[in-house]
Amino acid sequence: MSFTEFPSRLLENAVNEFASLPGVGRKTAFRLVMNLLRRDSEEVKRFGESIIKLHEEIHYCKVCNNISDTEICSICSDEKRDKSIICVVENIQDVMSIENTRQYTGLYHVLGGIISPIDGVGPSDLKIDTLEEKVKAGGIREIIFALSTTMEGDTTNFYLFKRLSKYNPVITTLARGVAIGDELEYTDEITLGRAINNRNPYQQC
Repeated sequence: MSFTEFPSRLLENAVNEFASLPGVGRKTAFRLVMNLLRRDSEEVKRFGESIIKLHEEIHYCKVCNNISDTEICSICSDEKRDKSIICVVENIQDVMSIENTRQYTGLYHVLGGIISPIDGVGPSDLKIDTLEEKVKAGGIREIIFALSTTMEGDTTNFYLFKRLSKYNPVITTLARGVAIGDELEYTDEITLGRAINNRNPYQQC
């Protein structure tokens, strides 16, 4: 059966919705939908309700922009965290990757992306103003740049350095354990943990 000849409009609509997700082709979408059809009604209801609740009830932490069930995430509200260190990351996945190393005890700031002119993403599209406000308010002794080691990541690091260095925090980057061009999300925990512990002063290029 070709994917232009669905026996049901409902089936076709469901496949189209799954196929709209990044990285999901129509054949994969079809398999996922057929898997759901084979499950009992309660399982499918739980599946659907979890997605709806995720979309309607999820919060973005007012302090660091991390995803949370509450207005302030568990990391920012943890009194044991070192609030004088901020690790700047691109996205939520990077927070999870660093937390999995169990080597970092400071706070985070999630930018929500990196500067990429080719993709139409500029500084105003990122959570940079709120980061500067934190640093300007004082009490931050170190800022760790933990962005991907790509041209876009380096561009963002340089822009942040120009914005934040006037407040005189120590600015560091991950050690060379993370290879050039790597995304943190796909770096193994041991390598990432060593890169955090052995971070280097940021050097302006």
